[in-house]
Amino acid sequence: MIKFFLKAKHWQLFILMFGIPLAYQLFTIYQLFVPRSYPNSISDSGVGTTEVLNDNIIYFDYFPYVMILFVVIFFGWFWSIAIGLQKKLPSEIKMKVEKFKILFFIPLIYIISIMLFIGGLFSGTGTNSFSFIGWPLLIISLLHLFSMFCIFHSMYFVAKTIKTAELKRKVVFGDFAGEFFLLWFYFIGVWIIQPKVNKLFQNKTTAINNSQMQ
Repeated sequence: MIKFFLKAKHWQLFILMFGIPLAYQLFTIYQLFVPRSYPNSISDSGVGTTEVLNDNIIYFDYFPYVMILFVVIFFGWFWSIAIGLQKKLPSEIKMKVEKFKILFFIPLIYIISIMLFIGGLFSGTGTNSFSFIGWPLLIISLLHLFSMFCIFHSMYFVAKTIKTAELKRKVVFGDFAGEFFLLWFYFIGVWIIQPKVNKLFQNKTTAINNSQMQ
C-alpha cells in the first residue's frame, strides 16, 4: 500500500480522494431532482408519500461507506508518506514515529466507528443504537476534539517528514508551514505535495538500483 501511494500521480489521488465523493454527491442530487414516473395523484395510485420519499432517501444509505472509503484513502496517503519516507531522512535525525502511529489510529478508528453507526441508522439495523445518544455529551465532545488534534498532529508530522527528507536537516515549523497547510487543504495541496513525494521516492529507488548495479 505504501508504494502505491508514493508512486501514485497527483491526478490519480485527486480522483480517489475528491472525485469519487463528488461523483456520489452529484448522483444523489440528480436522483433527488430527476422526474419520477409517479401518477399525479399519489393517493389514487396507492403509492404512499413514505414510499416516494424512501425511493429518494435510499441513496443516502451509501453515504457512510463512501465516507469510509475517502477516510481510508486520505489516511492511507498520510501513513504512506510518514512511514515510507523515513528512510530518506538523515541517519542522525530521529522522528517520533511511535507517537505518530498511536495518534494516527485514534481518529481513524473514531471516524470509521461513527460512519458505521450512521450507516446502521440509515439501513435500519441500528434502530436500537439510539442509546448512543445517552452517552455523556461531554465525553463525546472531548473525544471529537481529541481526534481533531490527532489529525492536525498527523498533518504536522507528515509535513515535517517531507521537508526533512528534502532539506536533509532538522527543520522547524517555519520550514514546513507551507506543506502543513497544503495537506490541510488537500484538494489543492495534492497537486503540489504529491510530485514532491514522487520525486523523493524515485530518488530513493534510483539510489537502490545504482547500488545494486555496482
